[in-house]
Amino acid sequence: MIKMQISNLFKELEEKPWEFILAAGRTRERNFGPGVDACSIINARSGNCPEDCAFCAQSAHHTAQARAYPLLPEGEVLSAAKRVFDKGVRRFCIVTSGRGIGSEKELSAIARMVERVREIGFLPCATLGALSQSQLRTLKGAGLHRYHHNLETSRSFFPRICSTHTYDERIETLSAAKEAGLSTCSGGIFGMGEDMQDRADMASELVRLGVDSVPVNFLMPIPGTPLEDADFITPLEALKSIALLRRILPEKEIRVCGGRLTALGDLHPMVFMAGANGILMGDYLTTSGRNFEDDLRMINDLGMRLHG
Repeated sequence: MIKMQISNLFKELEEKPWEFILAAGRTRERNFGPGVDACSIINARSGNCPEDCAFCAQSAHHTAQARAYPLLPEGEVLSAAKRVFDKGVRRFCIVTSGRGIGSEKELSAIARMVERVREIGFLPCATLGALSQSQLRTLKGAGLHRYHHNLETSRSFFPRICSTHTYDERIETLSAAKEAGLSTCSGGIFGMGEDMQDRADMASELVRLGVDSVPVNFLMPIPGTPLEDADFITPLEALKSIALLRRILPEKEIRVCGGRLTALGDLHPMVFMAGANGILMGDYLTTSGRNFEDDLRMINDLGMRLHG
């Protein structure tokens, strides 16, 4: 049934793109109202990743000049969390490079960070690679609310992006997180050479997996990665892609994250009119993000508000 629905959506998108986009915005308004769900992240362990994801500056397979460092001290993570809490953000995600958590000592350290982040008043999130259900249950016990693990793209396009692990391994991690009782977050990166059908196929997989939140990133080509010469996605295509996800996932959080300013330019505030109900605020993993005050002003100017 969903294939027929998507076929109809594609026809509507092609014939009346702006009506399609605005319809997605109405769906967002109906299901989420004027609230904006904001999150922020910290790159708590950077670089030297054994995976070969073509977009990533932290891969040991590439020559990008991303900083490499071990797990940050707890105090540094908490200081970063407190700074964004004071800005009004209520989701904070601890992110580490690499395939997963390598030792019980590291798992315990991250679990303690999660516990302390929750004490500040956040809904803590984490992006830690491929974890076992046992590891995920430990983090859940420490107060973790949500686990993030992107599919990145469609199953058919994925082999062009990564060869060191499979699409099914990503699905297994998300399934383990759900079984551990965690909320799940998964989306992808647009502009890697995939087409609109790939984006729809990814969204259909997310429907099947029952994820709660869908982050949308736009490729920021980084020198030293295989996608350094990729063409930027156009602002209109970016809006159409957000709208397509909203139409396929009407009741799920859709959060615009990395690359939003680069991809959307002057149309950037229209992400909400296209169906997004959340954004990532602050810096990204290896690149700078937008000034907090500029994002807060934009949200206020649109008559919207951060979820408190």
